[in-house]
Amino acid sequence: MPRKSTRLTFAVLASGAGVFAMLQSLIAPALPTVQHALHTSQSTATWVMTAYLLSASVFTPILGRVGDLAGKKRTLVAVLLAVLAGCLLAALAPTIGVLILARVVQGVGGALFPLSFGIIRDEFAPGEVPGSISTLSAVIAAGGGVGMVAAGPIVSALDYRWLFWIPVAVVAATVVIAARCVPESPNRAEGKVSWLGAVLLSGWLVALLLPLSQAAVWGWGSAKAIGLFVLAAVLLALWLTVEARSRSPLIDLKVMRLPAVWTTNLAALLFGAGMYAIWSFLPGFVQTPSSAGYGFGASVTASGLLMLPMLVAMFLSGMLSGRLEPVVGAKALLTTGAALGALACGFLAVWHEEQWQIAVVAGLFGLGIGLAFASMANLVVGSVPPAQTGAATGMNANIRTIGGSIGAAVTGVLVTGRLQPSGLPYGSGYTHGFTLLAVLCLAAALAALLVPVRRASTPRGGATSPGAPAVPVSAPARVR
Repeated sequence: MPRKSTRLTFAVLASGAGVFAMLQSLIAPALPTVQHALHTSQSTATWVMTAYLLSASVFTPILGRVGDLAGKKRTLVAVLLAVLAGCLLAALAPTIGVLILARVVQGVGGALFPLSFGIIRDEFAPGEVPGSISTLSAVIAAGGGVGMVAAGPIVSALDYRWLFWIPVAVVAATVVIAARCVPESPNRAEGKVSWLGAVLLSGWLVALLLPLSQAAVWGWGSAKAIGLFVLAAVLLALWLTVEARSRSPLIDLKVMRLPAVWTTNLAALLFGAGMYAIWSFLPGFVQTPSSAGYGFGASVTASGLLMLPMLVAMFLSGMLSGRLEPVVGAKALLTTGAALGALACGFLAVWHEEQWQIAVVAGLFGLGIGLAFASMANLVVGSVPPAQTGAATGMNANIRTIGGSIGAAVTGVLVTGRLQPSGLPYGSGYTHGFTLLAVLCLAAALAALLVPVRRASTPRGGATSPGAPAVPVSAPARVR
């Protein structure tokens, strides 16, 4: 039953998830500064991002499941403490090795997303759930944008270490408030953590994402890349077999096969490919000197400001989606968000001669991100039993990350596959890359059309019919 202090609970969840989302993108523009300050190579510095990605991919679904079993509030506090420790270690890191280790610890915070969605479902009144999830999704999306925009000014005015000192202060306060004020969720899943399933899941995720993130350095045809892709396929097959036979699976494959879940995850995979690639390559495009025949020679700070329309748009559209979802349905919002992403990338492929054009396209893409983020979370949460919320939303976030890794890797091949004598990419590489991202986002919109229409209803006593997933309902039955 929903309990008091939901506003304070939401503030805690938003602070934690927002900081983690910001940490995803905050360090990326500062990698050259980190490389110089810690006297390392560019290839080694990229592990600051890779380690974070791999860690988050492993811990997001596993700790989401632990929260379902052991208690979401208890797990939330432990995860926040890990993020705090990771930020503190990064701020003090004397070497690149220690900084990479700190990023691994920070990656534990990926579990904040599924834990937060689960707590909202458990603690908030049914009518507040869709809007609260939409608003939290908007905060998460905006957090990534804040990282891109704020990195340059922070590094210029202070030092790259302040990219971690600032989160230390925010997360420390969040831990204290969470421990004192967030209630423990009453819904618990039965069973125990399948540690064999966790090991196999971790194994195939790392084996898949590692070569994707390092393909530019290793080469797609290298023995390491091919070997890891083969290993990923083998471990994935073993994981599916173990999970299907387990009495207490880490990820319930029956839930993952629900029509609303697998179609939403497919859309997440495709849209994630476009979204993360835009975040990765658009700043580099505007920072390229105009002598290359394109680009504007923008500084890190200036390129971040060009991303500001995306940040504002994704936050506003995410907030708006909470009001629109009861009227038009999450499926329509996901389809619209992906379609806006396709439109933005299509414009970008042919329309990038002026800085104001970049700003307009960034804003359009931001509208799509805000709608898509919020609707994905609502579709998954509204389609699975309460005891599976953490694991299911964790896998949705993971699938979006996998899509992002694939999109960034393939776009990187198109952009850097042929270089000018100066070492800079040709403009046609970016054009082809943006065209590919438009196709991926369009495919995400088509996948969203496959999401089944949900007929919401509240049986007498608030229970769902036998065998049906529990669905939070905020209004009388309506077809969405």
